Amino acid sequence: MTARRIAYQGEPGANSHLVCQQAYPEWEPLPCASFEDAFAAVEGGEADLAMIPIDNSIAGRVADIHHFLPTSDLHIVGERFLRIQFSLMALPEASIDTLRTVHSHVHALGQCRGVIRELGLTPVVAGDTAGAAREVAESGDPTQAAIAPPLAADIYGLRVLREEIEDEDHNTTRFVVLSRDFEQAPAGDGPVVTTFIFNVRNLPAALYKALGGFATNGVNMTKLESYMVGGHFTATQFLAEVDGHPDDPPVRNALEELAFFTTEVKVLGVYPADAFRAE
Repeated sequence: MTARRIAYQGEPGANSHLVCQQAYPEWEPLPCASFEDAFAAVEGGEADLAMIPIDNSIAGRVADIHHFLPTSDLHIVGERFLRIQFSLMALPEASIDTLRTVHSHVHALGQCRGVIRELGLTPVVAGDTAGAAREVAESGDPTQAAIAPPLAADIYGLRVLREEIEDEDHNTTRFVVLSRDFEQAPAGDGPVVTTFIFNVRNLPAALYKALGGFATNGVNMTKLESYMVGGHFTATQFLAEVDGHPDDPPVRNALEELAFFTTEVKVLGVYPADAFRAE
């Protein structure tokens, strides 16, 4: 049988690659140059699923994803949380004393300011953490280092000079698993997350009224984020997540009430809550 494939954005060795290995160890990871390419790989049948980062505990939301999700035909069928760990790596012959520059994604550089300042290195922005590791390996320059996941050092033959160099030990990224098929988790079989988007009517107190049903029905809303649609300042779309299943009476009643005050409600996924939430 042909191995099933899971797409991710980034080069081999990226955090998205790592979480694919952890969640789907028997699947073939498919690296993609951009989020748009990862979405297209699933939509076009090149991959069965996509593993996409949506939030980070330090950097906040991954903005591009909030624009791709509403317009794609993909559905959220799962979630995974990954504790982000970065290593400082360089060529095998390099040492801390030989380093002058450090290369990585802008977010990774921002999350490892302490060690960069301590070692007096000049940060250089790269498009991807794992890509930075590959570029350092190809450079042959012992003055260059990369900040990347430990997996990247194994893949590109680099030497880890410092481990766990991130400034905050709570640095965690949440990923969502996307599929062409709408696979809804069963009700009554453990904690469930429901993700949906909605557009409120352009009326006074429309958002207040739209969300009132969740409060009166005792539904816990864990995410509410807004962003403009089509460049219009008067049209705002919201991405929301709640604890519970649409078949649960409180959630069903709240969604029905939401529909009265919105122009569109679209459920993006009903999927099992990751065990990390309980921890």
